[in-house]
Amino acid sequence: MSAALETLDRMNTALAQSQNGQLTQSEMIRLWRTLAPSLALPARFDEVLHPLLDRIEASVLFSEESCSFSQKDLLASLQMWADKARLRLSSPSAAQT
Repeated sequence: MSAALETLDRMNTALAQSQNGQLTQSEMIRLWRTLAPSLALPARFDEVLHPLLDRIEASVLFSEESCSFSQKDLLASLQMWADKARLRLSSPSAAQT
């Protein structure tokens, strides 16, 4: 397994731990912000990830779901980002970028 995929696995583990209450969302966000640059994904991935992490960070301020910040939907979007990143990192063309 490539180092990037191992890093992505660490990020996914942190996301799951956050969803299960084993890791605070703030700690999960900090880990994702620290590790994401090492994935060496195309710029469009950063353009999606950083605003998403910002919204998740803002959602922490709300104790319940609000019409502006659904934590469940935001975390599902983060999982979707991770799934697309995995596909990109696993594709044969990823080694050429």
